[in-house]
Amino acid sequence: MDLALLRTFVTVHRAGSFTRAAALLGLSQPAVTSQIRTLERQLGRPLFLRQARGVTPTTMGDELAHKAAPHLDALVEIAEAGLDEDSSVRTLHLAGPPEFTAERALPALTSLTGHDGQGFALRASFGNAEEVLEGLAAGHHDLAITTARSRGALLTATPLCDEEHVLIAAPRWAARLGPGKLRRKGAVTVENLPVVEVHESLPLVSRYWAAVFDSRPAASGAVIVPDLRAVLACVITGAGLAVLPRYLCAAALERGDVVALLDPAVPPLRTYFLVVRTGTLAMPHIARAHEWLLRAAADWS
Repeated sequence: MDLALLRTFVTVHRAGSFTRAAALLGLSQPAVTSQIRTLERQLGRPLFLRQARGVTPTTMGDELAHKAAPHLDALVEIAEAGLDEDSSVRTLHLAGPPEFTAERALPALTSLTGHDGQGFALRASFGNAEEVLEGLAAGHHDLAITTARSRGALLTATPLCDEEHVLIAAPRWAARLGPGKLRRKGAVTVENLPVVEVHESLPLVSRYWAAVFDSRPAASGAVIVPDLRAVLACVITGAGLAVLPRYLCAAALERGDVVALLDPAVPPLRTYFLVVRTGTLAMPHIARAHEWLLRAAADWS
């Protein structure tokens, strides 16, 4: 059986779409469709059911994926290791959101890098949940950190940690709001208050308002910047209020650069997951990084 056909098949299975698989493989969609049809003719069974959006694997498709995917991943690892025959150090490819990866994951993992026979080289890339999961499924990454639980049996997700979200503003905005204004559930609004966010849809502020006040904020973004660290910098300068993970703004809160506007009894939380391709934890460098991050997360608050 042609390994190229199997590689295309596994990519389609993981991506759930001929179109996404074609983009990940650098092929045209007709080429991907042709390869899958060729493989189906060889096996004498359909592997996917075509849906309005994407494809769904048949029972035969799921069985083949479970059997073939770990071995294909292992072959990729062998090929990559052979690129540098003079080095015994493996490379771990990590992907995740830029702020959490930079502030939490990378500092925890750098102690595992090196040439002691057990260490590994580390390569990191950033992206949103959809991007890092697609890259992981395609074999571009070994380990992904995401706030979205992966779907399908070919990716395995393990809860890593929860992050608490805090509603913050510069001290002058806190003084202008006055005590208790945001605590009155029947009058919760951020109208006329500038908001600093990562997207026009105000995802963090909206999630916070839904969890704490069971309502939607009536606001628009004054500053939109796609990096939480930049959001914090803007809030410190007085650009407006924002919702940020506590780990990211803890130092600013302690210094008094920003103020927590609320202290809800049950603060909003968001869960991070460690995700790998199923079967790849048998590889020592991936397993070691996975275990190390889980241990480190136990001390994160």
